[in-house]
Amino acid sequence: MAMTYEARLAWQNRLLLLPGLVLLIAFVLIPAGTAIWLSLTNEALNGAAALNPRFVGARNYVRLFTDGGFWNSLFVTFVFVIGSSVIGQFVLGLFAAVALNRPLAFRQVFMAAILLPNAVPEVVAGFIWISMLAGGEHSTLSQVLAPLGVPSQQWLQSAPLLMIIVVNTWRGIAFAMILMTSGLAAIPADVYEAARMDGATARQIFWRITLPLLRPTIFLYMLVSTVGTFAIFGLIYTLTRGGPGGATEIIGIYIYNQSFTAYQLGFGSAVAVVMLAISALLGALYVRILKVEV
Repeated sequence: MAMTYEARLAWQNRLLLLPGLVLLIAFVLIPAGTAIWLSLTNEALNGAAALNPRFVGARNYVRLFTDGGFWNSLFVTFVFVIGSSVIGQFVLGLFAAVALNRPLAFRQVFMAAILLPNAVPEVVAGFIWISMLAGGEHSTLSQVLAPLGVPSQQWLQSAPLLMIIVVNTWRGIAFAMILMTSGLAAIPADVYEAARMDGATARQIFWRITLPLLRPTIFLYMLVSTVGTFAIFGLIYTLTRGGPGGATEIIGIYIYNQSFTAYQLGFGSAVAVVMLAISALLGALYVRILKVEV
Protein backbone atom coordinates (compact mmCIF):
# COMPACT_ATOMS: atom_id res chain seq x y z
CA MET A 1 0.00 0.00 0.00
CA ALA A 2 1.42 3.37 -1.05
CA MET A 3 2.18 5.86 1.68
CA THR A 4 0.33 9.13 1.79
CA TYR A 5 2.14 12.41 1.26
CA GLU A 6 1.99 13.19 5.01
CA ALA A 7 3.53 9.81 5.87
CA ARG A 8 6.36 10.27 3.36
CA LEU A 9 7.00 13.78 4.71
CA ALA A 10 7.12 12.43 8.27
CA TRP A 11 9.69 9.77 7.29
CA GLN A 12 11.76 12.36 5.45
CA ASN A 13 11.82 14.52 8.57
CA ARG A 14 12.86 11.54 10.67
CA LEU A 15 15.71 10.78 8.26
CA LEU A 16 16.87 14.41 8.44
CA LEU A 17 16.91 14.20 12.24
CA LEU A 18 18.75 10.87 12.25
CA PRO A 19 22.35 12.25 11.98
CA GLY A 20 21.72 14.68 14.83
CA LEU A 21 20.18 11.88 16.91
CA VAL A 22 23.19 9.64 16.28
CA LEU A 23 25.58 12.41 17.35
CA LEU A 24 23.45 13.11 20.43
CA ILE A 25 23.56 9.46 21.46
CA ALA A 26 27.29 9.07 20.71
CA PHE A 27 28.60 12.26 22.30
CA VAL A 28 26.02 13.09 25.00
CA LEU A 29 23.89 10.17 26.15
CA ILE A 30 26.53 7.42 26.08
CA PRO A 31 29.22 9.54 27.88
CA ALA A 32 26.62 10.69 30.43
CA GLY A 33 25.50 7.11 31.04
CA THR A 34 29.11 5.96 31.38
CA ALA A 35 29.82 8.75 33.89
CA ILE A 36 26.76 7.78 35.95
CA TRP A 37 27.88 4.14 36.01
CA LEU A 38 31.47 5.03 36.94
CA SER A 39 30.18 7.26 39.75
CA LEU A 40 28.66 4.16 41.34
CA THR A 41 31.98 2.26 41.31
CA ASN A 42 35.42 2.66 42.86
CA GLU A 43 37.08 2.82 39.42
CA ALA A 44 40.63 4.19 39.63
CA LEU A 45 43.73 4.61 37.47
CA ASN A 46 46.07 2.79 39.84
CA GLY A 47 46.00 0.39 42.75
CA ALA A 48 43.70 -2.56 43.37
CA ALA A 49 40.61 -0.66 42.16
CA ALA A 50 42.21 -0.23 38.74
CA LEU A 51 42.60 -4.02 38.37
CA ASN A 52 39.30 -5.00 39.93
CA PRO A 53 36.78 -2.13 40.13
CA ARG A 54 33.58 -2.92 42.02
CA PHE A 55 30.16 -1.43 42.57
CA VAL A 56 30.01 0.80 45.68
CA GLY A 57 26.57 2.35 45.29
CA ALA A 58 26.17 5.89 46.62
CA ARG A 59 29.47 5.86 48.56
CA ASN A 60 31.10 8.38 46.22
CA TYR A 61 28.16 10.75 46.60
CA VAL A 62 28.20 10.47 50.39
CA ARG A 63 31.90 11.29 50.38
CA LEU A 64 31.33 14.10 47.88
CA PHE A 65 28.78 15.99 49.94
CA THR A 66 30.98 15.80 53.02
CA ASP A 67 34.09 16.98 51.19
CA GLY A 68 35.04 20.59 51.91
CA GLY A 69 37.03 20.78 48.69
CA PHE A 70 33.88 20.11 46.64
CA TRP A 71 31.89 22.83 48.37
CA ASN A 72 34.78 25.24 47.93
CA SER A 73 34.98 24.48 44.19
CA LEU A 74 31.21 24.85 43.87
CA PHE A 75 31.31 28.27 45.57
CA VAL A 76 34.25 29.42 43.44
CA THR A 77 32.44 28.22 40.30
CA PHE A 78 29.25 30.15 41.11
CA VAL A 79 31.20 33.33 41.88
CA PHE A 80 33.16 32.88 38.66
CA VAL A 81 30.04 32.29 36.55
CA ILE A 82 28.08 35.19 38.05
CA GLY A 83 31.02 37.60 37.93
CA SER A 84 32.27 36.85 34.42
CA SER A 85 29.25 35.57 32.50
CA VAL A 86 26.10 36.98 34.08
CA ILE A 87 27.55 40.38 35.00
CA GLY A 88 30.79 41.10 33.15
CA GLN A 89 30.23 39.66 29.69
CA PHE A 90 26.54 40.51 29.55
CA VAL A 91 26.86 44.13 30.65
CA LEU A 92 29.87 44.90 28.45
CA GLY A 93 28.47 42.90 25.52
CA LEU A 94 25.16 44.76 25.70
CA PHE A 95 26.98 48.09 25.93
CA ALA A 96 29.08 47.20 22.87
CA ALA A 97 26.00 46.09 20.92
CA VAL A 98 24.13 49.30 21.70
CA ALA A 99 27.19 51.37 20.76
CA LEU A 100 27.60 49.52 17.45
CA ASN A 101 23.90 50.03 16.72
CA ARG A 102 24.55 53.77 16.43
CA PRO A 103 26.78 55.86 14.15
CA LEU A 104 30.25 55.36 15.59
CA ALA A 105 33.67 56.53 14.50
CA PHE A 106 36.16 53.70 13.87
CA ARG A 107 33.32 51.19 14.07
CA GLN A 108 35.28 48.40 12.37
CA VAL A 109 38.28 48.85 14.66
CA PHE A 110 36.03 48.78 17.72
CA MET A 111 34.31 45.61 16.53
CA ALA A 112 37.61 43.89 15.66
CA ALA A 113 39.03 44.70 19.11
CA ILE A 114 36.07 42.97 20.74
CA LEU A 115 35.98 39.97 18.41
CA LEU A 116 39.72 39.25 18.46
CA PRO A 117 39.90 37.76 22.00
CA ASN A 118 37.28 35.18 21.10
CA ALA A 119 39.49 33.98 18.22
CA VAL A 120 42.46 33.33 20.54
CA PRO A 121 42.71 29.73 21.85
CA GLU A 122 42.21 29.30 25.59
CA VAL A 123 45.78 28.24 26.32
CA VAL A 124 47.27 31.08 24.25
CA ALA A 125 44.99 33.59 25.99
CA GLY A 126 46.09 32.17 29.34
CA PHE A 127 49.79 32.67 28.59
CA ILE A 128 49.13 36.19 27.29
CA TRP A 129 47.47 37.14 30.55
CA ILE A 130 50.17 35.45 32.63
CA SER A 131 52.68 37.86 31.11
CA MET A 132 50.38 40.74 32.06
CA LEU A 133 49.57 39.63 35.61
CA ALA A 134 52.61 37.72 36.85
CA GLY A 135 56.13 38.97 37.47
CA GLY A 136 55.56 41.57 40.18
CA GLU A 137 56.90 44.97 39.14
CA HIS A 138 57.71 43.63 35.67
CA SER A 139 54.12 42.65 34.90
CA THR A 140 52.23 44.81 32.42
CA LEU A 141 49.40 45.55 34.85
CA SER A 142 51.78 46.66 37.60
CA GLN A 143 53.57 49.01 35.21
CA VAL A 144 50.28 50.51 34.06
CA LEU A 145 49.04 51.07 37.61
CA ALA A 146 52.37 52.26 39.04
CA PRO A 147 51.79 55.95 38.06
CA LEU A 148 48.49 55.79 39.99
CA GLY A 149 50.33 54.80 43.17
CA VAL A 150 49.21 51.17 43.16
CA PRO A 151 52.06 48.99 44.49
CA SER A 152 53.35 46.22 42.22
CA GLN A 153 52.27 42.71 43.17
CA GLN A 154 51.71 39.19 41.91
CA TRP A 155 48.13 39.64 40.76
CA LEU A 156 47.46 35.93 40.35
CA GLN A 157 48.47 35.49 43.99
CA SER A 158 46.89 38.54 45.62
CA ALA A 159 43.56 38.59 43.73
CA PRO A 160 43.35 35.28 41.80
CA LEU A 161 39.56 34.92 41.58
CA LEU A 162 39.09 38.51 40.45
CA MET A 163 41.77 38.10 37.81
CA ILE A 164 40.25 34.98 36.24
CA ILE A 165 36.87 36.73 36.19
CA VAL A 166 38.46 39.66 34.34
CA VAL A 167 40.21 37.36 31.86
CA ASN A 168 37.10 35.33 31.10
CA THR A 169 35.04 38.51 30.76
CA TRP A 170 37.57 39.86 28.26
CA ARG A 171 37.42 36.66 26.25
CA GLY A 172 33.63 36.31 26.20
CA ILE A 173 32.39 39.83 25.43
CA ALA A 174 32.27 39.04 21.69
CA PHE A 175 29.71 36.26 22.12
CA ALA A 176 27.41 38.48 24.17
CA MET A 177 27.85 41.36 21.71
CA ILE A 178 26.96 39.20 18.69
CA LEU A 179 23.79 37.88 20.31
CA MET A 180 22.70 41.29 21.59
CA THR A 181 23.38 42.85 18.17
CA SER A 182 21.15 40.27 16.49
CA GLY A 183 18.44 40.97 19.07
CA LEU A 184 18.66 44.72 18.53
CA ALA A 185 18.46 44.26 14.75
CA ALA A 186 15.16 42.38 15.20
CA ILE A 187 13.48 45.32 17.00
CA PRO A 188 11.37 47.32 14.49
CA ALA A 189 12.54 50.89 13.94
CA ASP A 190 8.89 52.01 14.00
CA VAL A 191 8.74 51.25 17.71
CA TYR A 192 11.59 53.66 18.45
CA GLU A 193 10.14 56.30 16.14
CA ALA A 194 6.75 56.12 17.87
CA ALA A 195 8.41 56.41 21.28
CA ARG A 196 10.37 59.50 20.23
CA MET A 197 7.21 61.11 18.85
CA ASP A 198 5.57 60.52 22.24
CA GLY A 199 8.46 62.38 23.91
CA ALA A 200 10.35 59.42 25.38
CA THR A 201 13.95 60.10 26.37
CA ALA A 202 16.87 57.86 25.37
CA ARG A 203 16.97 56.37 28.88
CA GLN A 204 13.23 55.63 28.85
CA ILE A 205 13.51 54.02 25.41
CA PHE A 206 16.34 51.79 26.61
CA TRP A 207 14.68 50.62 29.84
CA ARG A 208 11.07 50.39 28.65
CA ILE A 209 11.45 49.33 25.02
CA THR A 210 14.90 47.94 24.22
CA LEU A 211 15.41 45.71 27.26
CA PRO A 212 11.88 44.21 27.28
CA LEU A 213 12.08 43.43 23.56
CA LEU A 214 15.56 41.95 24.06
CA ARG A 215 14.27 39.56 26.69
CA PRO A 216 14.26 36.43 24.46
CA THR A 217 17.82 37.17 23.34
CA ILE A 218 18.97 37.83 26.90
CA PHE A 219 17.39 34.54 27.97
CA LEU A 220 19.19 32.64 25.24
CA TYR A 221 22.51 34.26 26.11
CA MET A 222 22.14 33.58 29.84
CA LEU A 223 21.29 29.93 29.24
CA VAL A 224 24.12 29.23 26.80
CA SER A 225 26.71 31.38 28.56
CA THR A 226 25.99 30.06 32.06
CA VAL A 227 26.24 26.41 31.04
CA GLY A 228 29.30 27.13 28.89
CA THR A 229 31.10 28.99 31.68
CA PHE A 230 30.52 26.07 34.06
CA ALA A 231 32.46 23.90 31.61
CA ILE A 232 35.53 26.15 31.28
CA PHE A 233 38.78 24.37 32.04
CA GLY A 234 41.77 25.23 29.82
CA LEU A 235 41.86 28.97 30.47
CA ILE A 236 41.82 28.68 34.27
CA TYR A 237 44.16 25.70 34.32
CA THR A 238 46.70 27.63 32.27
CA LEU A 239 46.45 30.70 34.49
CA THR A 240 46.41 29.27 38.02
CA ARG A 241 45.84 25.47 37.93
CA GLY A 242 43.21 26.09 40.59
CA GLY A 243 45.52 27.82 43.05
CA PRO A 244 46.61 29.40 45.21
CA GLY A 245 45.13 27.19 47.91
CA GLY A 246 42.05 26.31 45.88
CA ALA A 247 41.07 29.98 45.42
CA THR A 248 40.41 29.41 41.69
CA GLU A 249 39.63 25.70 41.72
CA ILE A 250 36.44 25.77 39.68
CA ILE A 251 34.47 22.57 39.35
CA GLY A 252 36.15 21.51 36.10
CA ILE A 253 39.60 21.67 37.67
CA TYR A 254 38.33 19.88 40.78
CA ILE A 255 37.03 17.03 38.59
CA TYR A 256 40.38 16.88 36.76
CA ASN A 257 42.36 16.82 40.00
CA GLN A 258 40.24 14.05 41.50
CA SER A 259 40.19 11.95 38.32
CA PHE A 260 43.68 12.36 36.88
CA THR A 261 45.82 13.68 39.74
CA ALA A 262 44.36 11.60 42.57
CA TYR A 263 43.49 8.83 40.03
CA GLN A 264 39.97 8.36 41.45
CA LEU A 265 37.79 8.07 38.36
CA GLY A 266 34.72 6.94 40.29
CA PHE A 267 34.78 9.91 42.63
CA GLY A 268 35.56 12.33 39.80
CA SER A 269 32.62 10.93 37.82
CA ALA A 270 30.34 11.53 40.79
CA VAL A 271 31.36 15.21 40.79
CA ALA A 272 30.71 15.38 37.03
CA VAL A 273 27.24 13.86 37.45
CA VAL A 274 26.35 16.39 40.15
CA MET A 275 27.59 19.18 37.88
CA LEU A 276 25.46 17.82 35.03
CA ALA A 277 22.41 17.85 37.31
CA ILE A 278 23.12 21.45 38.38
CA SER A 279 23.46 22.57 34.75
CA ALA A 280 20.19 20.86 33.81
CA LEU A 281 18.46 22.44 36.81
CA LEU A 282 19.71 25.91 35.87
CA GLY A 283 18.43 25.44 32.32
CA ALA A 284 15.01 24.37 33.60
CA LEU A 285 14.89 27.36 35.97
CA TYR A 286 15.69 29.78 33.13
CA VAL A 287 12.84 28.36 31.05
CA ARG A 288 10.31 28.39 33.88
CA ILE A 289 11.17 31.69 35.58
CA LEU A 290 11.70 33.85 32.51
CA LYS A 291 8.73 32.37 30.65
CA VAL A 292 10.37 33.03 27.29
CA GLU A 293 10.00 31.02 24.12
CA VAL A 294 13.15 30.66 22.04
